[in-house]
Amino acid sequence: MTTNIEKLEDKYLVTLKGELDTAAAAEVENVLQPLYNSDGKDVVIDCSELEYIASSGLRILIGILKGAKASGSKVVLKNMNEEIKSIFKLTGFIYIFEVE
Repeated sequence: MTTNIEKLEDKYLVTLKGELDTAAAAEVENVLQPLYNSDGKDVVIDCSELEYIASSGLRILIGILKGAKASGSKVVLKNMNEEIKSIFKLTGFIYIFEVE
């Protein structure tokens, strides 16, 4: 699993690549920890290369969303493949995240 954060002027751009399963979750959470307090900047997460997400990965994204909302910003998930989108639909997360 590869996780990259790019800090832009008005937002954070996160790229997730690989499988965000239970084994990768601890490392990914450490990398994404700064986004739990997004300082009022929106967080855009590019899922174009995300192959799988487990419940532990969903928990990380919810933590980022809570922090973003607390600071008045939003989290946008972009470029989800059909399998990932299906997981978000089954869990109801498709309705709490902004999806493009």
